[in-house]
Amino acid sequence: MLELRPNCEWCDKDLPPDAEDACICSYECTYCAHCVETVLHNVCATCGGGFTPRPIRPKGAHRAGKTLGLGYQPASTKRVHSRWTAEDVEHLSLLLRDIPPADR
Repeated sequence: MLELRPNCEWCDKDLPPDAEDACICSYECTYCAHCVETVLHNVCATCGGGFTPRPIRPKGAHRAGKTLGLGYQPASTKRVHSRWTAEDVEHLSLLLRDIPPADR
């Protein structure tokens, strides 16, 4: 189950569970779409992979007897911040941004 981190790890923008501009990599690094496009250039600062839109977890359970949805499995409240410097991010991005994520 995804953590659904509450913020962009670069600019610290709030990304609530229903945010349509939240993006994640395969390790769940979480950034807003603006930072993915303009800062990271679709290159995760940690793993070098690409990003995909983060799914939106339903607010409630839609199947009888199932403990699914935000009411039962809430999003994380722990804010996460990138440990990388702007120079680190730019360097990795320049190396990988022209290579499709599937070929990295």
